[in-house]
Amino acid sequence: MKLIDISLKLNNFPIKKAEQAISKIHELSEIEFQKYVDTQKEEIVNFHYKNNRFYNSIVKQASLDWNSLPVLEKKDLQMPLEKRLSKNYALHTVFKNKTSGSTGNPFYFAKDKYTHALTWGIIKNRFNWHNLYGKKQARFYGLPKDNLSRKKELIKDLLSNRKRFDVFNLSDEALQTWVNQFKKHKFVYLNGYTSVLVVFAKYLIKRNIVLKDICKSVSACVVTSEMLVTSDKIILEKGFGVKIINEYGASELDLIAFEDVNGNWVLNNETLYIEILDENNKPVPYGEIGNIVITSLYNKAHPFIRYKLGDRGAIKKINHKKYILENLEGRSEDLVKLPSGKVSPGLTFYYVTKSVMEDSGNVKEIKVIQTSFDKFRIEYVADEKLHIEEQTKIKHSLLKYLEPNLTIDFKKLKNLERNKSGKLKQFTSLLKD
Repeated sequence: MKLIDISLKLNNFPIKKAEQAISKIHELSEIEFQKYVDTQKEEIVNFHYKNNRFYNSIVKQASLDWNSLPVLEKKDLQMPLEKRLSKNYALHTVFKNKTSGSTGNPFYFAKDKYTHALTWGIIKNRFNWHNLYGKKQARFYGLPKDNLSRKKELIKDLLSNRKRFDVFNLSDEALQTWVNQFKKHKFVYLNGYTSVLVVFAKYLIKRNIVLKDICKSVSACVVTSEMLVTSDKIILEKGFGVKIINEYGASELDLIAFEDVNGNWVLNNETLYIEILDENNKPVPYGEIGNIVITSLYNKAHPFIRYKLGDRGAIKKINHKKYILENLEGRSEDLVKLPSGKVSPGLTFYYVTKSVMEDSGNVKEIKVIQTSFDKFRIEYVADEKLHIEEQTKIKHSLLKYLEPNLTIDFKKLKNLERNKSGKLKQFTSLLKD
């Protein structure tokens, strides 16, 4: 048994029971699986209607008409956690945590211990697709500043067989210390924020180093929390010399999608029910982009029923049991809104900027900020300041993509602002609705 499994067991998380339940779900036929999902949806709604005062107050009546149930957003849950807990659950009896706060203030949530065990069961199942679970991990995430939280994370790292790297210092000197760590340790895979790992891969390429050559044991890189575009995946593959695996999850819910050995972004339908809805909260056809709305089928401590994440994406149905995440656009609130009334996904604007700015190989990281309807600021980290000719080329490309008469300013920084966990929000709109 892995050390992390022993730790979960000692903390009264029923990991063995959770794994057995997941195995039984995998054994279901397509018809049985459909019935299982319908039953779980009905049971979780009924449970929270009867046992959760908060959910009862917003549902009003015990309706089993799924599409009539309210769609919850994070703002609907901004109240003390104890007011959102179900009957017979208390703060000291549940697993509680908070999100990183990448889209605002940190959000506190709770899971009952069985649901948290199921989360780990899904993680174990997916990482074992690539023979990675419990193996030595190089972890590229942030670390809390306060001593108690910091010590807790480092203990988790120890139990999970992982070594953490400081993502707040991306200087060449710091990146060289990372290289030295890979020469000393037998890491099996890297796991962390896309933007940080891309900076590391670029440094390796600049130094004519392939990570696999200096650390023979490394076999994969799992990227998470930030969007992965094709150009970045190519950089990661070139710098690391290993397969790149895409992960998508939400800490308050579960692992949502994970790339299989065939490159498919397989959705977690075992413990979650995932919908794609339009702006009126109506289902959209498979393949169409919409708002990602998720239900936790097991969490009895806290209702996450038809919970709108804020991300947009599209789903492809393979069969009644298997669905893949075909497209992920990023946060729905981060849209480029222009004077003409045109609206575009903010991340698309970021990608256009990125593709032009990186032609020279000078730029390490980029962040785009819309300060008003006709003004944008592009913050970047680079060895040298962009020349006027380069700025003109970028402006021309962006005006062609967006529309004329926009003001675009450039600001070279030593480091880009990240949130407390080290995540980089690549496009930000400061417009007020």
